Order: sequence, then C-alpha cells, then structure tokens
Amino acid sequence: MNEHRIHQLFIVGVALKGTHAVIECVGGVVLALVSTGAIVDLVNMLTQHELIENPNDFFATHILAMAKGLSIETKNFYAFYLLSHGIVKLLLVVALLKGKLWAYPASLIVFGLFIVYQLYRYSYTHGVGLILITVLDIIVIGLIWQEYRVIRRHPARA
Repeated sequence: MNEHRIHQLFIVGVALKGTHAVIECVGGVVLALVSTGAIVDLVNMLTQHELIENPNDFFATHILAMAKGLSIETKNFYAFYLLSHGIVKLLLVVALLKGKLWAYPASLIVFGLFIVYQLYRYSYTHGVGLILITVLDIIVIGLIWQEYRVIRRHPARA
C-alpha cells in the first residue's frame, strides 16, 4: 500500500478515535449531571412497553435491574472514567492530526494500555462492544505506527 493511501487511512482512523473520544466526553458529562433516579426513570420508560408485552423479557429485565442497582459511587466512577478517557484520547488525536512527533509514540503507548484494560474488562463482562473498540484501536495503532515510520523517513512531511 502506498504512503498516500496509508496517510488517508490514518486520518480516517484517527478521526474515528476523535469522534469516539467526543462521545465519551459527552457521555461522562451527562452521566455526571444526571441523577441515578433519572437513569432508572429513563430505563423504566424505555423498557415499559416490552415488559408489558413480555414480563420475562431477558434484555429488558436485566437492563432495568442494572439501572435500579446503580449506586451513586458507580455512576460517578463511570462518569469520571468516560470523561478522563475521552479527554486523553481527544488530546492525542488533536496532537496526531497536527503532526506533533511526540504524539505518535505517546498514542501507541496509551492506546496499547487502553487495549490491555479493555481485554481485562472483556474477561469479566464478555461485552462485544469492548472487542469492537479493541479491534478499532489495533487498526488505529497500526496506522499510527505506519504514519510515524513515514514521517521519520520524510521529516519534511511533519
């Protein structure tokens, strides 16, 4: 694959990571601002129709039980996690798109650590979303590595 195509894929992959980072930041802020009672009310409203049709609906009963069991401490942890995770990724994405050389190795390390944590979490939750995010992270790491190699070979491009 030629350098121009790799660069285009790098831009798309990093932009996707940036979009994901913004979503995490927004999710973290919303989670921090919304009460646990409001979350239970929202889940109640979203699952009510399904539970009227089928009171034993697996998905609806489990998501409602999770919402009702959500403690303030857990909600605050996830709000902090999403916001801090999103801010770190957003800073790295901006630095990568600006061509800051320090951002390439920093991103490789940080995204690699995120992968380790996501796989650790997957071992407990078996959430498919974690695998999808991990696959995207692996692809983006590969693109960052390739772009970094090109930039080091052709310093004028940076």
